[in-house]
Amino acid sequence: KAGLEGHMPRIVASGSRNEAYKDFQTALKNSDPGEFVYLLVDSEAPVASENDVWKHLHDRDGWNRPPNADNENAFLMVECMESWFLADKEALANHFGVEFKRRALPADPNIENVSKKDVLDGLKNATKECEKKGKYGKSKDSFELLSKLDPEKVIQSSPHAKRLIRIMTRNKIESADSGANLPLEKTS
Repeated sequence: KAGLEGHMPRIVASGSRNEAYKDFQTALKNSDPGEFVYLLVDSEAPVASENDVWKHLHDRDGWNRPPNADNENAFLMVECMESWFLADKEALANHFGVEFKRRALPADPNIENVSKKDVLDGLKNATKECEKKGKYGKSKDSFELLSKLDPEKVIQSSPHAKRLIRIMTRNKIESADSGANLPLEKTS
């Protein structure tokens, strides 16, 4: 998907945000030349600019950019992973079934402008009557839903997702065997 076929990164679901950051530092330290290591976490709050990821992570979490990392190693899902779901409401409806209430979701087409609270409240309300799949739960639904999303819809709705795919695609071209690692925050 998203033009990365044959070069999909190995995703490491790390647990908490801090565990994802520690796993990222370890993977970066142990990476081979030409191997790309990425950190992808929820921003948890609005982000000033897509080019200030490390500043956001430092200000919010106290994380410093490791000396062997640059601005192309860290990426954010603004404000949360579930924001990406808003870009492909059809995938959500197909996943949850006929009881899914699409109108309960935030309508702003710029998904990065929607607060985490509004995203999660919208998902809760949209799925509260879904008998087959039940209410949305991050641990039971998130990774399956991510795999069902149309990446083009997400890229069009999220400048941060577009940046992630642009850089991963460029790195794929630069390295035919891109052994990329993607430490990812995993929460329940």
